Amino acid sequence: MMRTIRELDATEVRVLGALMEKERATPDHYPMTINALIAACNQKSNREPVTELSETEVVEALERLRKDVLAWRSDGARVERWSQSISRRLGLNTPSKAILTLLMLRGPQTPGQLRSRSGRLYAFSDLGEVEATLREMTEGEAPLAVALERQPGTKESRWAHRLGPEPTRDIIGSTTTMPTPQPATGPGLSERLDAVERRVEELAGELRRLREELGS
Repeated sequence: MMRTIRELDATEVRVLGALMEKERATPDHYPMTINALIAACNQKSNREPVTELSETEVVEALERLRKDVLAWRSDGARVERWSQSISRRLGLNTPSKAILTLLMLRGPQTPGQLRSRSGRLYAFSDLGEVEATLREMTEGEAPLAVALERQPGTKESRWAHRLGPEPTRDIIGSTTTMPTPQPATGPGLSERLDAVERRVEELAGELRRLREELGS
């Protein structure tokens, strides 16, 4: 996999990540209006860090991305709408697009976190598929993901995207050898939060199915 785009700044990463997420999670509201995109960038859940981007910052980022053919403005509509084209530029498949979206919106994460948080974007069959996708994303002259050193007290290494400034701190390099998990000593805060997120996703799915049944 080869990347042929310029380095993105933090605002551009957040804007593209939000577009990629909503394209998959809420297709009925995509392409997105400026107001909807601002709300998606600044939402309090599923974002790390939480931001307070202004309309000016989002619009200026969109214009820069449009010039690089990484975002696209819909013409002819009464309300201006935007879509992303970075996934096409990078030739992403659905699993790698899901992982890249999560890394862009929530920062460095472990393979386990990526799997538990990816439900609305792609249903990974198991942790092995996540790891295989991450390995694929480290390949080529311009890798899209990089493994970070395992932090003290954690059992998995985190992974980061490489679309913006390289996370030089704690990088162990692009490698096809996955870090060896350490024995778990009990559920930590991250694991408990992931369990809550999985339950929320399950409840959201049940609610969607119920609405479909009532609608039919």
